[in-house]
Amino acid sequence: MIDIAICDDEREIVSRIKKYIEEYDKYKCSIHTYSSGEELLFERKRFQVIFLDIDMKGINGIETAENLRKYDKNVKIIYITNFTDYVNLAFQVHAFGYLNKPICKEDIYTQLDEAVSYLESKEDKNIVEFKSTDGVIRLAPKDICYFEYINRKVKIKTLDNIYMIKDKITNIAEYMKKYGFQMPHKSFTVNLFYVKSIKGYDIFMMDGTVIPLSQKKSQECRGEFNVYLEKYILNT
Repeated sequence: MIDIAICDDEREIVSRIKKYIEEYDKYKCSIHTYSSGEELLFERKRFQVIFLDIDMKGINGIETAENLRKYDKNVKIIYITNFTDYVNLAFQVHAFGYLNKPICKEDIYTQLDEAVSYLESKEDKNIVEFKSTDGVIRLAPKDICYFEYINRKVKIKTLDNIYMIKDKITNIAEYMKKYGFQMPHKSFTVNLFYVKSIKGYDIFMMDGTVIPLSQKKSQECRGEFNVYLEKYILNT
């Protein structure tokens, strides 16, 4: 799954690009649209690719990118504009690509192909794949907060999103153990990195979620958490 944003103050252009990406059949894409740089920055969502107009009302695409880079150094920014005078500025904020209006489908696909190829070559080797009804979800373990078994499905809670997959929580717990995950309850598997504290039979996560700790697994889970703290935090 590729997370893509389109940011342009012209609705027609946003709709056209969105339509082209929806017809892109090489990878499943999650598409979000924005009508201004302010709107995009306010949400602070992380994307893998952003199609960004340079000449917008309010803050322009260059200023938007400068602010984006403060919290996301990796997103691939593909600029869209009528103006060629901005080219040098665009690449100063590490633009990945540059497209002139009017945009054609072939240009969009060329940029997507290059972006995906680059992402794949630079990916963390510890990427894990999960199969959902919407396609293959590829996530870095470090971005996953916890898994929760709900109504015969497993919810994956990441830093930015929620995904639903069909699998057994026990299978996930066993596979993810090597990445620092622990199963404190029959319905949960948690990333120990995001555990804030354990009090009684409650596990307090960094995102505010409170996860139950079963009495049966209490001693094992507390022990694993203490070992994790000693190995990965106290010694850093």
